[in-house]
Amino acid sequence: MPSDSPRVVRGCRELAAELCGQQRPPGLSVAVVKPGALWSEGFGLADIEAPNPADADTVYLWFSMTKLVTATAVVQLADRGQLDLDGPVAALVPTFPRRDGASRVTSRHLLSHSAGLANPIPIGWVRPADAPPEDLDAFTARLLKKHSRLRGEPGKRASYSNLGYLVLGEVIQAASGVSYVDYVRAQILEPLGMTTTDFIYRTDMTPRAATGYHARFNVATPLLRLMTPAGIFDHRVGKFWALSRFCVQGAPYGGLIGTVTDAGRFLALHLDPQAHPNVLSEDAVLAMQQGTAQGRKLDVGLGWFRRRSDPPNADHYWEHLGGGGGFFNTMRLYPELKLGLVAMGNATNWDHLRLVHAATQAQGLNRHSS
Repeated sequence: MPSDSPRVVRGCRELAAELCGQQRPPGLSVAVVKPGALWSEGFGLADIEAPNPADADTVYLWFSMTKLVTATAVVQLADRGQLDLDGPVAALVPTFPRRDGASRVTSRHLLSHSAGLANPIPIGWVRPADAPPEDLDAFTARLLKKHSRLRGEPGKRASYSNLGYLVLGEVIQAASGVSYVDYVRAQILEPLGMTTTDFIYRTDMTPRAATGYHARFNVATPLLRLMTPAGIFDHRVGKFWALSRFCVQGAPYGGLIGTVTDAGRFLALHLDPQAHPNVLSEDAVLAMQQGTAQGRKLDVGLGWFRRRSDPPNADHYWEHLGGGGGFFNTMRLYPELKLGLVAMGNATNWDHLRLVHAATQAQGLNRHSS
């Protein structure tokens, strides 16, 4: 790592060890990224009962951090002249609604969560790891039929929508002529050397997989257990429910599974695009990091977002979170500081902002903590 990075690494190490010592979360894997350099390490336990330690090669569910990969794939297609970000989505996705202004929705609107689409709760959008995935076309079409009415004028206001990113998966398929998962594997994961990340638990990944944990004594736990397919909440371990291995239905919005080291390699693309010109041009990377839409809580770029409540003099950043049953992750980018941070933990909730603050304050970056 560069000479100024040991302080950031030390800050991450100290806070990650403290969090895992309190089992908040039980296991945590962290990566710090600088141009041309990547540090990654694990802390605590990937599995409490085994017990297996978490390390840089532990496999976690990405959940919504996947949206950044989906966004990158869409912008990549535009970068290569295969897609017009401002063309109508309905021309590419036959099942997309056409009433109430929906014919004016573009891929840029979907990327910036400003299409006006609904955001149905995705709690039940999971399946046991050994069950086959539902067809993306059928899954998305069913949701679009159920949520066909726009909730707002396209392009007017950002409002987070998982459904919008499922539609972007359809856009990728229409523009590329191959399935969403095959496109991402061939055009994003493979070129970036993300060899231990996929949309399934491959046999080489299974031994490294973290067990997800959800707090037993949480007011929302009974409802979550009711809405989740049978068998996912497997057994009790102390203050947690241990979850059996599962995958996400609807790969484009949250289906990736992999290591923090691979996530760091992906983040490096957005920190230093000149190192991977075959994946995304520098202009395309910068375009993704431009504010495109505003919402009540978020300023949104193309895939990236940041909270509007942060102090105006805080260090400028973009991020994406990824959370669901048993796992929670954060990917944060400081473009001007040439610094990136990824953290992946095996509990539904943990204080990721403490880790972000520990990293930035250790290097003296955070004038006013975001």
